[in-house]
Amino acid sequence: MVVQRHGAGRAGAIAVAALVGGVIASAAGCGASSTEVTSGGTADPAALVRGAADRLVAAGSSKATTSMEMATGGTRVAIRGQGTYDFRRRTGQLTVVLPNDAAGEVDHQPITELLAPGALYMKNRGAGVPANKWVRVDTAALADGNLVTGGVTDPYTAAELLRGAQGVTYVGEEELAGVKVRHYRGSAVLPASVAKGFSKGAVPFDAYLDEAGRLCKVRQQFSYVNRGRPVAVASTTLLYAFGAAVSVRLPDARDIFDGKIQP
Repeated sequence: MVVQRHGAGRAGAIAVAALVGGVIASAAGCGASSTEVTSGGTADPAALVRGAADRLVAAGSSKATTSMEMATGGTRVAIRGQGTYDFRRRTGQLTVVLPNDAAGEVDHQPITELLAPGALYMKNRGAGVPANKWVRVDTAALADGNLVTGGVTDPYTAAELLRGAQGVTYVGEEELAGVKVRHYRGSAVLPASVAKGFSKGAVPFDAYLDEAGRLCKVRQQFSYVNRGRPVAVASTTLLYAFGAAVSVRLPDARDIFDGKIQP
């Protein structure tokens, strides 16, 4: 995905493009006692899924685990993240682990990502960025709204995407990490602001809600073109330990890198 910006924005855009494009090239419980969601899928499944983001805001915060699997040609890679997220402030911190190189050697240090409204901060970005500096990305400038380019999907953004849910069906009850959840399947219409970054205007999803209607897991399948090649992306977000403490301190301006970033 190509994004052109000036100053810190340009540096950040290059960093994000390198994070995903370079990787491809180199080949406490979720349950609750609430009865807000009726059993057996008798409530309108589309309405339940569309309201998932609001119920996360009501929950306040959670721990989060993310997985982004990308496939292009014969290459398949996975980027994983883990941390915490505050749904009311829309801020979070994730430690992101990139895949090994083609020979199986570990050549990437974990990247710390701070998520905030309209911005993504990355530390330990790697080549060309001092170890004590952050790279800031204006996510509004990204063609996909940072749904896939940052290597992780912002948990609140993933839930908000479900507001466009359509054709939703109730699959049935399942167990997720020992917690009873209800599985829904459908597709979500992409907002016009990010639709241009993808090959299709709707994203298939599988959403899993607990008894309180909180989103515990969502798997979304994206498709876009990178350097003229189609890329299939499956993003999975797991949310658990609702109410977990979240502490995110955004970098000061003097700590943000604005130099040249090596590919």
